[in-house]
Amino acid sequence: MNLLLGITKAIDGLTDRFGGLAKWAVFLSCFISAANALVRYLADYSSNAFLEIQWYLFAACVMLGAAQVLRVNEHVRVDLLYGRLTGKGQAILDLVGLCVFLMPVMVAMIWFSWPLFMKMYVSGEVSSNAGGLIRWPAMLMLPLGFTLVLLQGISEAIKRALWLAHKYEGEFHYERPLQ
Repeated sequence: MNLLLGITKAIDGLTDRFGGLAKWAVFLSCFISAANALVRYLADYSSNAFLEIQWYLFAACVMLGAAQVLRVNEHVRVDLLYGRLTGKGQAILDLVGLCVFLMPVMVAMIWFSWPLFMKMYVSGEVSSNAGGLIRWPAMLMLPLGFTLVLLQGISEAIKRALWLAHKYEGEFHYERPLQ
């Protein structure tokens, strides 16, 4: 059990680090957007590179932050059934959802996005826009983000399984039935 808890702590720590990068990506994207607007209106100058770097940073924000959203249990879920379940039912539904839906989809997304990233990396593909940027850094966000979500899904599945076995008292808030 200590090994499993160690794995979850390591994955959660990795997710926290990439979540911090996602926060910086939001800040930098906003800063670049504001600076681009000021330069465009004050100096009548604009560059496609400014626009593209904003898109790249937004991709980083979404893809690197998704695992953190899963970790802190703030992801979107349909509450029609979930809210009516007991803590044990919620944990079981979470565990099934993680193992049957999230993890297989993340494996498929990694499988499909990795060759696209590698193709762009090897070819050094550049945006067709004048002043455009190389594309592989943005494409890297796909397999990297999906891998982070897969790892966080594994961590969350371990935590739910341990909670169901009464071996984990973590940060999600299921109500334990009285024994």
